Amino acid sequence: MFAKNTKKNTDGQITNVICNSAKQGLIPQREYFDKDIANSDNTSGYYIIEENDFVYNPRKSSDAPYGPISSYKYPDAGIVSPLYLCFRAKGAINPSFYEWYFRSSAWHRYVYMSGDSGARHDRVSIKDDVFFAMPISIPSAREQEHIASFLDMIDQRIDKQRALVDNLKKYKRGVMRAIFREKAILFSETTKWKSIRLGDECTFFSGGTPKSTDSSFYGGNIPFIRSGEIHGEKTELFLSDDGLKYSSAKMVSKGDLIVALYGATSGEVDISKIEGAINQAILCIRPTWINRVFLKYLLEDSKDDILNTYLQGGQGNLSAEIIKNLVFDIPDERSQLAVVGFLDIFEQHINSSIELLERLTVLRSGLMQQLFI
Repeated sequence: MFAKNTKKNTDGQITNVICNSAKQGLIPQREYFDKDIANSDNTSGYYIIEENDFVYNPRKSSDAPYGPISSYKYPDAGIVSPLYLCFRAKGAINPSFYEWYFRSSAWHRYVYMSGDSGARHDRVSIKDDVFFAMPISIPSAREQEHIASFLDMIDQRIDKQRALVDNLKKYKRGVMRAIFREKAILFSETTKWKSIRLGDECTFFSGGTPKSTDSSFYGGNIPFIRSGEIHGEKTELFLSDDGLKYSSAKMVSKGDLIVALYGATSGEVDISKIEGAINQAILCIRPTWINRVFLKYLLEDSKDDILNTYLQGGQGNLSAEIIKNLVFDIPDERSQLAVVGFLDIFEQHINSSIELLERLTVLRSGLMQQLFI
């Protein structure tokens, strides 16, 4: 059914280097990385791929536990790393059907049973002849067409929903900019403003992490909120009563304003959806008179400015002192409530759109499970 493609770019004429991403499939390297990574003077050993060829990237990831297999959809030839396995159909096939087949987990068990356990645990190790001996249940050509067409339509619907979510988020950012920076919406000449330093109008505290070597501190009933979980309704870790008592972890209440200080989520802000303990990477802010949700939206709009000002090249961490020294113009209570009510409408629309996107994605996964396994 399939045969290995070993045609190499010996003369170096093809310079369009393609990478195989678990999320985006086969995509030009310059689009994936925003630049060319491969040395254009040293691609003679790269494999040439053409439209409807398949490429297997044996590198494992959370999105592709056995590596992604993708079909090449571009009319112009490209080249891929010799670390990939390239193959093409021996005869006429429905490439879209097989694209979906390989996007499913139908072939994972075979690779699991047939692959070798090598020294590199980040890659699948399977011999070429064993890979091509993989048994595949093949429906009729008409069924292939129907299955591929049906899944293509669902995929298009998911793409549209994802675009809607992205556009809603972009529009919300524009609205917040108009509100907080230009003061062009919901405010009038009679709006009363007060310039404040957050440290003068709020109380602050961070938490800590119990010793990971003491198992008695973990596995209890207290949700342990870490910086990557400030938007969530559940946590991965739980503390015991002793874990909270004998550490600097501190409790926040549902409805508290929390800010991520460290790592990739620095500057992320939200209203806590759960009661739980926080570690040192999270700052809890309790305003005295400023509306918490209003302050959340204000800090969300200011995130990029804060990071650009206080984190050099995106490196480093925020701190409580940085947040305390932020100065903002805050409108009167009535205007704050108007802003919150207005932006909450956008937030609810975005959240409902995200929920629909997640349902569609689950639906697609379930259908692929039924159709191919």
